[in-house]
Amino acid sequence: MIVIDFKKNAEEKNYWRKKNKFYYESLENLFKNLIPANASVLEVGCAEGDSLHVIGNKDVAGFDFNPYHIQNAKEKYPSIKFYCLDAEAPDFNEKAKEINQKFDFIILCDLIGTLNDIQNVFERLKVFCHSRTKVIVTYRNYFWNPVLKAAESLGLKMKEGEQNWLYIHEIKNLLYLAGFDVVRTGSMILMPLKIPFITSFINKYFSKLPLIKRLCLTGFVIANNDISEVKGSSDYKVTVLVPARNEEGNIDNIVKLIPQMGSGTEIVFVEGNSSDNTYQKIEEVIKQNPDKDIKLFKQPGKGKGDAVRKGFENATGDILLILDADLTVAPKDLPKFYDALSTGKGEFINGSRLVYQMHEKAMRSLNKAGNIFFSNVFSWLLEQRITDTLCGTKVLFKKDYLKIVENRKYFGDFDPFGDFDLLFGAAKLNLKIIEIPVRYGERTYGETNISRFRDGMMLLRMCFFAMRKIKFNL
Repeated sequence: MIVIDFKKNAEEKNYWRKKNKFYYESLENLFKNLIPANASVLEVGCAEGDSLHVIGNKDVAGFDFNPYHIQNAKEKYPSIKFYCLDAEAPDFNEKAKEINQKFDFIILCDLIGTLNDIQNVFERLKVFCHSRTKVIVTYRNYFWNPVLKAAESLGLKMKEGEQNWLYIHEIKNLLYLAGFDVVRTGSMILMPLKIPFITSFINKYFSKLPLIKRLCLTGFVIANNDISEVKGSSDYKVTVLVPARNEEGNIDNIVKLIPQMGSGTEIVFVEGNSSDNTYQKIEEVIKQNPDKDIKLFKQPGKGKGDAVRKGFENATGDILLILDADLTVAPKDLPKFYDALSTGKGEFINGSRLVYQMHEKAMRSLNKAGNIFFSNVFSWLLEQRITDTLCGTKVLFKKDYLKIVENRKYFGDFDPFGDFDLLFGAAKLNLKIIEIPVRYGERTYGETNISRFRDGMMLLRMCFFAMRKIKFNL
């Protein structure tokens, strides 16, 4: 009897999946957008593996409690690993050993509505997690409950029986209790029926607008594994990158004030075709400090972004840290950034100059107003809180930077600043972005290399770029 029920359940799901093809294609496009092409993926409740096949990654696996689904999946997609496994069964821990792998991403697609104990299932997934695993959970909006019930009555949707209808804060709390840290939330599918041109326009643009997005059929949550397995805070080598143009008078203090961090600190200067003697001064300081690991490179192009790329190409540290050569952010604050990254509090650490009171000449009123405006815009675009997009102090793991480099073919060479190349790249990888407040001091040597109005127009272009490539691309 149970076998017959399994078979009927599998056939019914396949029928409705084909009938509601547009909905499932929308979910598959979401997963393809969120998951890097080289990531390993596990889907919980994979049915016959159609979504895993569409995602197209090489190292993928799935499990489902229905043996008919798994049998059909193995026949359809022999290159994908499938397992018959029930996430809520008493023998789960024993049977899960068969999979014997840690994954970069774990997908639970519209699954939590059917589970008896959601927290327990989240906790059980830990066996498939390494320290950087991300979990993607999709769920249906409670607002749509009567609509979906009506669709079932009219024969437009598969009958699913009683479901768990959870609000986003309840899902976030269950993930937290199970040892996961929410990075990002979002919503999609305002119009689930496909009408040429109209549906795609509404779902692409209107579903992302404030208030309106609360009416979407489907929500998603991306959460990190609780990073308790990372190295201790002293185990990483650090590269402090200092882009320097016309900063001759600051070089001595830069080398003097940068503290030692982790297992060793490397200072990488990239000199940007200065009109003063910055390059010669750095050469002099290197000779005066033979006990310090200092490197110097000549910038091949123009702009801070080009200097950052040159420096990171030649960095040997596990952790990459940017310090502006004007010393408006004090080097003594750098260990805060190192500690936040190395202990797993975040995966991309951004400085914020807009929390503490600053020296009256440190930032002009127009600059500050512009920063606040753009910070609010970018917080909405990236779906993570960003208060200061242009703070030069940014920190990330080198391995994540290399992933950002791989994704540059998606974004293109668009950013002369360097800040947005890193921020957008981190957002695309769904890295957890956190900010550390810093005190922004007055420049003591030289003049700012920033043009307020020219760079303000560039920031506006960045906003529209992010809308097209990130916000309205799901």
